Amino acid sequence: MDRLTSLIHSYYILSPQQELKLLRNFAFIMFGLGACTLPSLCFLTAPYGRYTRDGFGYTINGKLMWFVQELPSFLIPIIMLFEDDADQIQNLPNRILLGLFLLHYTQRTMIFPFLIRGGKPTPVMIGFMATCFCLFNGFLQGRYLTAFAEYDKTWLFDARFIIGTCLFITGFGINIHSDRILRNLRKPGETGYKIPRGGLFEYVSGANFFGEILEWFGFAVACWSLPAAAFAFYTACNIGPRAYHHHRYYQKKFDDYPKNRKAVIPFIF
Repeated sequence: MDRLTSLIHSYYILSPQQELKLLRNFAFIMFGLGACTLPSLCFLTAPYGRYTRDGFGYTINGKLMWFVQELPSFLIPIIMLFEDDADQIQNLPNRILLGLFLLHYTQRTMIFPFLIRGGKPTPVMIGFMATCFCLFNGFLQGRYLTAFAEYDKTWLFDARFIIGTCLFITGFGINIHSDRILRNLRKPGETGYKIPRGGLFEYVSGANFFGEILEWFGFAVACWSLPAAAFAFYTACNIGPRAYHHHRYYQKKFDDYPKNRKAVIPFIF
């Protein structure tokens, strides 16, 4: 492990001040990516899942691709723990915040892909882009929380930490519950799509997306940092439009689709 971390560290031989500036620049880049992603995905549907279509090159098993693309966000923060200068992870708030991040990606990497029923092949191009993002974000969040984010024990009693953590846990629960509802829509052997009912689906078409957006918004509040805020912003810009497209899909496909249901934010949008 020491050799591995030394190899990784050799790629960014910077002073602590320079590396902190680099991480902040990475966060600004993520804000920029989100600002570009939002308008593009409002008009285009990313070609995976129900929107898979020809013209995007080779495809790969959806379950395998999901595992591969999410894996960097799980592994890289763990590797960061073994860096010689990962001093901040000795602080309990840092451990809890990194633990929340890893909780999400443990579920998305080690559990969620293997619960998928059926699933359509994913274009390699889309999977590659998702993998690159998870590499980028896994490093940004992991490195910042282990080496640079400074929280003392009083942060555990700060309203931002408490409220943010509660929002994260609530969003995490909504996301998992909503995914379970979606998995159980079809009986064995059935194909096609049905109207999801129950839980937050009574209020929004993209309950699973709302849960994940709430998760990372809570994470940003609990961390109160630029990298976490950038990730929350990008998440909303990336999956918010997908929830809208799901909403429009259901409205067109089902004449009896509930008219009071919103797309992603209950009672609002």
